[in-house]
Amino acid sequence: RYLRTLYLGLQSRWQAEHRRRHFYWRMMFESADISMLRLLEAFLKSAPQLVLQLSIMVQQNSIEPLQGLSASASLVSLAWMIASYQKVLRDSREDKMPMSYKGAVVQILWHLFTIAARAIAFALFASVFQLYFGIFIVTHWCIMTFWIIQGETDFCMSKWEEIIYNMVVGIIYIFCWFNVKEGRSRYRMCIYYIITLSENAALTILWFLYYDRKTTSDFDALILVCVVSSSFSLGIFFMFIYYCLLHPNGPIFSHRIRGCIFRQEPPPVPGSPLEAVTSPPRSLPRTTGGERDMAPGERDSCVPVFQVRPRAPPAPAARAPRTEGPVIRIDLPRKKYPAWDAHFIDRRLRKTILALEYASPTTPRLQYRTPGAPQEVLEYET
Repeated sequence: RYLRTLYLGLQSRWQAEHRRRHFYWRMMFESADISMLRLLEAFLKSAPQLVLQLSIMVQQNSIEPLQGLSASASLVSLAWMIASYQKVLRDSREDKMPMSYKGAVVQILWHLFTIAARAIAFALFASVFQLYFGIFIVTHWCIMTFWIIQGETDFCMSKWEEIIYNMVVGIIYIFCWFNVKEGRSRYRMCIYYIITLSENAALTILWFLYYDRKTTSDFDALILVCVVSSSFSLGIFFMFIYYCLLHPNGPIFSHRIRGCIFRQEPPPVPGSPLEAVTSPPRSLPRTTGGERDMAPGERDSCVPVFQVRPRAPPAPAARAPRTEGPVIRIDLPRKKYPAWDAHFIDRRLRKTILALEYASPTTPRLQYRTPGAPQEVLEYET
Protein backbone atom coordinates (compact mmCIF):
# COMPACT_ATOMS: atom_id res chain seq x y z
CA ARG A 1 0.00 0.00 0.00
CA TYR A 2 2.84 2.39 0.73
CA LEU A 3 4.44 1.65 -2.64
CA ARG A 4 1.11 2.10 -4.42
CA THR A 5 0.58 5.44 -2.68
CA LEU A 6 4.02 6.60 -3.81
CA TYR A 7 3.28 5.40 -7.33
CA LEU A 8 -0.05 7.28 -7.46
CA GLY A 9 1.62 10.40 -6.06
CA LEU A 10 4.28 10.29 -8.75
CA GLN A 11 1.61 9.74 -11.41
CA SER A 12 -0.28 12.79 -10.16
CA ARG A 13 2.91 14.78 -10.84
CA TRP A 14 3.89 13.22 -14.16
CA GLN A 15 0.50 12.84 -15.87
CA ALA A 16 -1.11 15.41 -18.09
CA GLU A 17 -3.14 18.21 -16.53
CA HIS A 18 -6.54 16.53 -17.02
CA ARG A 19 -5.30 13.30 -15.33
CA ARG A 20 -3.48 14.76 -12.34
CA ARG A 21 -6.58 15.27 -10.26
CA HIS A 22 -7.67 11.67 -10.83
CA PHE A 23 -4.38 10.19 -9.56
CA TYR A 24 -4.22 12.73 -6.74
CA TRP A 25 -7.52 11.58 -5.21
CA ARG A 26 -6.62 7.94 -5.73
CA MET A 27 -3.45 8.67 -3.76
CA MET A 28 -5.46 10.39 -1.00
CA PHE A 29 -7.89 7.48 -0.67
CA GLU A 30 -5.03 4.97 -0.54
CA SER A 31 -3.37 7.10 2.14
CA ALA A 32 -6.64 7.12 4.12
CA ASP A 33 -6.74 3.31 3.98
CA ILE A 34 -3.14 3.12 5.20
CA SER A 35 -3.85 5.52 8.05
CA MET A 36 -6.86 3.49 9.18
CA LEU A 37 -4.97 0.20 9.10
CA ARG A 38 -1.99 1.70 10.93
CA LEU A 39 -4.34 3.06 13.58
CA LEU A 40 -5.83 -0.38 14.22
CA GLU A 41 -2.38 -1.98 14.19
CA ALA A 42 -1.01 0.53 16.71
CA PHE A 43 -3.80 -0.04 19.23
CA LEU A 44 -3.78 -3.81 18.79
CA LYS A 45 -0.01 -4.05 19.18
CA SER A 46 1.64 -0.98 20.71
CA ALA A 47 -1.02 -0.26 23.36
CA PRO A 48 -0.88 -3.69 25.09
CA GLN A 49 2.91 -3.64 24.90
CA LEU A 50 2.96 -0.22 26.54
CA VAL A 51 0.82 -1.37 29.47
CA LEU A 52 2.94 -4.53 29.88
CA GLN A 53 6.21 -2.58 29.88
CA LEU A 54 4.94 0.00 32.36
CA SER A 55 3.60 -2.72 34.64
CA ILE A 56 7.01 -4.44 34.69
CA MET A 57 8.70 -1.12 35.49
CA VAL A 58 6.32 -0.51 38.41
CA GLN A 59 6.85 -4.02 39.82
CA GLN A 60 10.65 -3.78 39.54
CA ASN A 61 10.67 -0.13 40.66
CA SER A 62 13.32 0.60 38.04
CA ILE A 63 13.49 1.74 34.42
CA GLU A 64 16.02 0.31 32.01
CA PRO A 65 17.11 2.65 29.17
CA LEU A 66 15.86 0.28 26.48
CA GLN A 67 12.58 -0.23 28.34
CA GLY A 68 11.99 3.50 28.64
CA LEU A 69 12.81 4.04 24.96
CA SER A 70 10.47 1.28 23.85
CA ALA A 71 7.61 2.52 26.04
CA SER A 72 8.11 6.08 24.82
CA ALA A 73 8.06 4.93 21.20
CA SER A 74 4.82 3.00 21.76
CA LEU A 75 3.18 5.99 23.42
CA VAL A 76 4.24 8.42 20.69
CA SER A 77 3.07 6.04 17.95
CA LEU A 78 -0.40 5.82 19.51
CA ALA A 79 -0.81 9.60 19.76
CA TRP A 80 0.72 10.11 16.31
CA MET A 81 -1.63 7.64 14.60
CA ILE A 82 -4.76 9.19 16.11
CA ALA A 83 -3.77 12.67 14.88
CA SER A 84 -2.59 11.32 11.53
CA TYR A 85 -5.90 9.53 11.01
CA GLN A 86 -7.86 12.71 11.70
CA LYS A 87 -5.73 14.82 9.37
CA VAL A 88 -5.73 12.36 6.47
CA LEU A 89 -9.47 11.84 6.84
CA ARG A 90 -10.11 15.57 6.50
CA ASP A 91 -7.61 15.94 3.66
CA SER A 92 -9.35 13.17 1.70
CA ARG A 93 -12.75 14.87 1.87
CA GLU A 94 -13.61 18.09 0.13
CA ASP A 95 -16.73 18.55 2.27
CA LYS A 96 -14.45 18.95 5.30
CA MET A 97 -12.10 21.79 6.15
CA PRO A 98 -8.46 20.59 6.25
CA MET A 99 -6.68 20.40 9.58
CA SER A 100 -3.73 22.72 10.05
CA TYR A 101 -0.35 21.45 11.21
CA LYS A 102 -0.75 23.41 14.45
CA GLY A 103 -4.01 21.59 15.08
CA ALA A 104 -2.34 18.25 14.33
CA VAL A 105 0.48 18.99 16.81
CA VAL A 106 -1.99 20.00 19.53
CA GLN A 107 -4.01 16.87 18.83
CA ILE A 108 -0.88 14.76 19.24
CA LEU A 109 -0.25 16.39 22.64
CA TRP A 110 -3.90 15.91 23.62
CA HIS A 111 -3.85 12.16 22.94
CA LEU A 112 -0.27 11.76 24.16
CA PHE A 113 -1.11 12.91 27.70
CA THR A 114 -4.52 11.26 27.96
CA ILE A 115 -3.20 7.90 26.71
CA ALA A 116 -0.17 8.22 29.01
CA ALA A 117 -2.42 8.76 32.04
CA ARG A 118 -4.60 5.85 30.99
CA ALA A 119 -1.67 3.48 30.43
CA ILE A 120 0.03 4.39 33.72
CA ALA A 121 -3.21 3.87 35.65
CA PHE A 122 -3.61 0.47 33.98
CA ALA A 123 -0.01 -0.47 34.76
CA LEU A 124 -0.31 0.54 38.42
CA PHE A 125 -3.49 -1.46 38.92
CA ALA A 126 -2.20 -4.48 36.96
CA SER A 127 0.99 -4.60 39.03
CA VAL A 128 -1.09 -5.49 42.11
CA PHE A 129 -4.40 -6.93 40.84
CA GLN A 130 -3.61 -9.02 37.75
CA LEU A 131 -6.84 -11.05 37.72
CA TYR A 132 -9.12 -8.12 38.50
CA PHE A 133 -7.36 -6.05 35.86
CA GLY A 134 -8.25 -8.64 33.22
CA ILE A 135 -11.88 -8.65 34.38
CA PHE A 136 -11.96 -4.85 34.28
CA ILE A 137 -10.52 -4.69 30.74
CA VAL A 138 -12.98 -7.26 29.38
CA THR A 139 -15.92 -5.50 31.06
CA HIS A 140 -14.89 -2.08 29.74
CA TRP A 141 -14.37 -3.50 26.25
CA CYS A 142 -17.83 -5.15 26.24
CA ILE A 143 -19.53 -1.93 27.37
CA MET A 144 -17.70 0.19 24.80
CA THR A 145 -18.41 -2.31 22.00
CA PHE A 146 -22.11 -2.35 22.89
CA TRP A 147 -22.10 1.46 22.91
CA ILE A 148 -20.53 1.58 19.45
CA ILE A 149 -22.99 -0.99 18.08
CA GLN A 150 -25.88 1.08 19.44
CA GLY A 151 -24.49 4.04 17.49
CA GLU A 152 -25.27 2.14 14.25
CA THR A 153 -22.02 2.66 12.42
CA ASP A 154 -21.94 1.97 8.68
CA PHE A 155 -18.43 0.95 7.72
CA CYS A 156 -18.61 -2.61 6.35
CA MET A 157 -20.70 -4.42 3.77
CA SER A 158 -22.43 -6.95 6.03
CA LYS A 159 -23.86 -6.95 9.53
CA TRP A 160 -21.33 -9.41 10.97
CA GLU A 161 -18.38 -7.59 9.44
CA GLU A 162 -19.74 -4.41 11.03
CA ILE A 163 -19.92 -6.12 14.43
CA ILE A 164 -16.31 -7.35 14.12
CA TYR A 165 -15.23 -3.83 13.18
CA ASN A 166 -17.08 -2.45 16.21
CA MET A 167 -15.33 -5.00 18.43
CA VAL A 168 -11.94 -3.82 17.14
CA VAL A 169 -12.88 -0.18 17.72
CA GLY A 170 -13.95 -1.18 21.23
CA ILE A 171 -10.30 -2.07 21.90
CA ILE A 172 -9.33 1.47 20.88
CA TYR A 173 -11.96 2.80 23.29
CA ILE A 174 -10.09 1.10 26.13
CA PHE A 175 -7.34 3.70 25.75
CA CYS A 176 -8.74 6.82 24.08
CA TRP A 177 -11.65 8.45 22.32
CA PHE A 178 -12.20 7.56 18.67
CA ASN A 179 -15.07 9.07 16.70
CA VAL A 180 -16.66 6.53 14.34
CA LYS A 181 -19.89 8.31 13.47
CA GLU A 182 -20.64 11.46 11.52
CA GLY A 183 -22.32 14.32 13.35
CA ARG A 184 -21.94 16.15 16.65
CA SER A 185 -19.75 14.17 19.00
CA ARG A 186 -19.14 16.53 21.94
CA TYR A 187 -21.75 14.89 24.18
CA ARG A 188 -20.49 11.39 23.45
CA MET A 189 -16.93 12.57 23.99
CA CYS A 190 -17.83 14.23 27.31
CA ILE A 191 -19.51 11.03 28.53
CA TYR A 192 -16.47 9.00 27.50
CA TYR A 193 -13.97 11.25 29.27
CA ILE A 194 -16.11 11.37 32.43
CA ILE A 195 -16.07 7.56 32.47
CA THR A 196 -12.32 7.53 31.77
CA LEU A 197 -11.61 10.02 34.56
CA SER A 198 -13.63 7.96 37.03
CA GLU A 199 -11.88 4.76 36.03
CA ASN A 200 -8.40 6.29 36.19
CA ALA A 201 -9.10 7.70 39.62
CA ALA A 202 -10.53 4.42 40.93
CA LEU A 203 -7.65 2.31 39.56
CA THR A 204 -4.99 4.69 40.90
CA ILE A 205 -6.58 4.94 44.36
CA LEU A 206 -6.90 1.17 44.67
CA TRP A 207 -3.25 0.74 43.74
CA PHE A 208 -2.21 3.44 46.25
CA LEU A 209 -4.06 1.61 49.01
CA TYR A 210 -2.60 -1.85 48.29
CA TYR A 211 0.80 -1.33 46.65
CA ASP A 212 3.87 -3.13 48.00
CA ARG A 213 5.59 -0.86 50.55
CA LYS A 214 8.77 -2.96 50.39
CA THR A 215 9.58 -2.19 46.75
CA THR A 216 7.98 1.25 46.37
CA SER A 217 8.37 4.11 48.81
CA ASP A 218 5.53 6.40 49.79
CA PHE A 219 7.22 9.32 48.05
CA ASP A 220 7.50 7.42 44.75
CA ALA A 221 3.89 6.29 45.04
CA LEU A 222 2.74 9.86 45.57
CA ILE A 223 4.74 10.97 42.52
CA LEU A 224 3.07 8.32 40.36
CA VAL A 225 -0.37 9.44 41.50
CA CYS A 226 0.53 13.03 40.65
CA VAL A 227 1.84 11.94 37.23
CA VAL A 228 -1.47 10.24 36.39
CA SER A 229 -3.59 13.21 37.45
CA SER A 230 -1.38 15.88 35.88
CA SER A 231 -1.02 13.95 32.62
CA PHE A 232 -4.78 13.57 32.25
CA SER A 233 -5.29 17.24 33.11
CA LEU A 234 -2.75 18.31 30.48
CA GLY A 235 -4.47 16.12 27.91
CA ILE A 236 -7.85 17.72 28.61
CA PHE A 237 -6.20 21.16 28.50
CA PHE A 238 -4.81 20.53 25.00
CA MET A 239 -8.17 19.12 23.95
CA PHE A 240 -9.82 22.43 24.90
CA ILE A 241 -7.06 24.33 23.09
CA TYR A 242 -7.75 22.33 19.95
CA TYR A 243 -11.53 22.76 20.01
CA CYS A 244 -11.47 26.40 21.14
CA LEU A 245 -8.70 27.72 18.89
CA LEU A 246 -7.51 25.26 16.23
CA HIS A 247 -10.51 23.20 15.12
CA PRO A 248 -10.96 23.40 11.32
CA ASN A 249 -14.64 24.32 11.69
CA GLY A 250 -13.80 27.24 13.96
CA PRO A 251 -14.05 27.73 17.73
CA ILE A 252 -16.42 25.40 19.51
CA PHE A 253 -18.24 28.31 21.17
CA SER A 254 -18.62 30.25 17.93
CA HIS A 255 -22.18 30.93 16.77
CA ARG A 256 -21.21 30.68 13.13
CA ILE A 257 -19.91 27.37 11.80
CA ARG A 258 -17.32 28.43 9.29
CA GLY A 259 -16.31 24.96 8.15
CA CYS A 260 -19.71 23.73 6.99
CA ILE A 261 -19.30 23.65 3.24
CA PHE A 262 -21.50 20.67 2.38
CA ARG A 263 -24.77 22.52 2.05
CA GLN A 264 -28.04 21.52 0.46
CA GLU A 265 -28.05 21.95 -3.28
CA PRO A 266 -30.53 24.48 -4.72
CA PRO A 267 -33.16 23.09 -7.10
CA PRO A 268 -31.99 22.97 -10.72
CA VAL A 269 -33.23 25.49 -13.23
CA PRO A 270 -35.68 23.86 -15.66
CA GLY A 271 -34.10 23.16 -18.99
CA SER A 272 -30.54 23.50 -17.80
CA PRO A 273 -28.15 20.56 -17.28
CA LEU A 274 -27.09 19.54 -13.84
CA GLU A 275 -23.98 21.08 -12.38
CA ALA A 276 -21.07 18.64 -12.09
CA VAL A 277 -19.60 18.17 -8.65
CA THR A 278 -15.84 17.94 -8.93
CA SER A 279 -15.24 16.70 -5.40
CA PRO A 280 -13.80 13.21 -4.92
CA PRO A 281 -16.34 10.38 -4.76
CA ARG A 282 -17.40 9.02 -1.42
CA SER A 283 -19.29 5.84 -0.72
CA LEU A 284 -22.85 4.65 -0.61
CA PRO A 285 -24.89 4.03 2.56
CA ARG A 286 -27.57 1.48 3.02
CA THR A 287 -30.91 2.69 1.69
CA THR A 288 -33.25 3.35 4.59
CA GLY A 289 -36.81 2.18 4.77
CA GLY A 290 -38.23 5.58 3.92
CA GLU A 291 -36.08 5.76 0.82
CA ARG A 292 -37.08 2.28 -0.31
CA ASP A 293 -40.82 2.81 0.19
CA MET A 294 -41.56 5.13 -2.70
CA ALA A 295 -44.96 6.44 -3.62
CA PRO A 296 -47.05 4.37 -6.12
CA GLY A 297 -45.87 4.94 -9.65
CA GLU A 298 -42.51 6.47 -8.66
CA ARG A 299 -40.55 3.27 -8.95
CA ASP A 300 -42.04 2.46 -12.33
CA SER A 301 -41.33 5.91 -13.72
CA CYS A 302 -37.71 6.22 -12.58
CA VAL A 303 -34.76 5.42 -14.77
CA PRO A 304 -32.85 2.13 -14.39
CA VAL A 305 -30.48 1.79 -11.45
CA PHE A 306 -27.39 1.81 -13.68
CA GLN A 307 -27.68 3.73 -16.90
CA VAL A 308 -24.75 4.50 -19.19
CA ARG A 309 -25.02 7.07 -21.96
CA PRO A 310 -22.30 7.89 -24.48
CA ARG A 311 -21.97 11.59 -23.75
CA ALA A 312 -23.26 14.29 -21.42
CA PRO A 313 -25.55 17.09 -22.67
CA PRO A 314 -23.69 20.22 -23.74
CA ALA A 315 -23.21 22.85 -21.07
CA PRO A 316 -24.35 26.45 -21.59
CA ALA A 317 -21.81 29.04 -22.62
CA ALA A 318 -21.98 30.76 -19.23
CA ARG A 319 -20.60 27.70 -17.46
CA ALA A 320 -17.37 25.78 -17.78
CA PRO A 321 -17.57 22.94 -20.33
CA ARG A 322 -18.23 19.56 -18.82
CA THR A 323 -16.06 16.55 -19.40
CA GLU A 324 -17.75 14.17 -21.81
CA GLY A 325 -17.95 10.51 -20.94
CA PRO A 326 -20.23 7.73 -19.70
CA VAL A 327 -22.52 8.41 -16.75
CA ILE A 328 -23.48 5.68 -14.27
CA ARG A 329 -26.62 6.43 -12.29
CA ILE A 330 -26.91 4.79 -8.90
CA ASP A 331 -30.28 4.52 -7.17
CA LEU A 332 -28.77 5.19 -3.75
CA PRO A 333 -27.93 8.39 -1.88
CA ARG A 334 -24.34 9.54 -1.77
CA LYS A 335 -22.57 8.98 1.53
CA LYS A 336 -20.31 11.60 3.03
CA TYR A 337 -18.30 9.64 5.63
CA PRO A 338 -15.74 8.17 5.67
CA ALA A 339 -13.74 8.30 2.45
CA TRP A 340 -12.91 4.60 2.26
CA ASP A 341 -16.54 3.43 2.67
CA ALA A 342 -16.56 2.88 -1.10
CA HIS A 343 -16.20 -0.83 -0.26
CA PHE A 344 -19.96 -0.79 0.30
CA ILE A 345 -20.39 -0.64 -3.47
CA ASP A 346 -20.68 -4.06 -5.05
CA ARG A 347 -17.40 -5.45 -6.38
CA ARG A 348 -18.88 -6.09 -9.79
CA LEU A 349 -19.90 -2.45 -10.03
CA ARG A 350 -16.38 -1.37 -9.14
CA LYS A 351 -14.93 -3.63 -11.85
CA THR A 352 -17.43 -2.24 -14.35
CA ILE A 353 -16.46 1.31 -13.50
CA LEU A 354 -12.77 0.54 -13.84
CA ALA A 355 -13.39 -1.18 -17.19
CA LEU A 356 -15.30 1.85 -18.43
CA GLU A 357 -12.55 4.12 -17.15
CA TYR A 358 -9.90 2.41 -19.27
CA ALA A 359 -12.19 1.85 -22.27
CA SER A 360 -13.41 5.44 -22.43
CA PRO A 361 -11.11 8.37 -23.22
CA THR A 362 -12.54 10.17 -20.18
CA THR A 363 -13.27 9.08 -16.62
CA PRO A 364 -16.88 7.94 -16.13
CA ARG A 365 -19.12 9.99 -13.88
CA LEU A 366 -21.29 8.64 -11.08
CA GLN A 367 -24.71 10.10 -10.40
CA TYR A 368 -26.23 9.44 -6.99
CA ARG A 369 -29.81 9.87 -5.92
CA THR A 370 -30.31 12.79 -3.54
CA PRO A 371 -33.40 14.33 -1.90
CA GLY A 372 -32.97 17.40 -4.09
CA ALA A 373 -31.19 17.58 -7.38
CA PRO A 374 -29.00 14.63 -8.47
CA GLN A 375 -25.28 15.15 -8.04
CA GLU A 376 -22.56 13.92 -10.34
CA VAL A 377 -18.92 13.28 -9.57
CA LEU A 378 -16.18 13.25 -12.16
CA GLU A 379 -14.00 10.53 -10.65
CA TYR A 380 -14.28 7.20 -8.93
CA GLU A 381 -11.85 5.30 -6.75
CA THR A 382 -12.09 1.72 -5.57
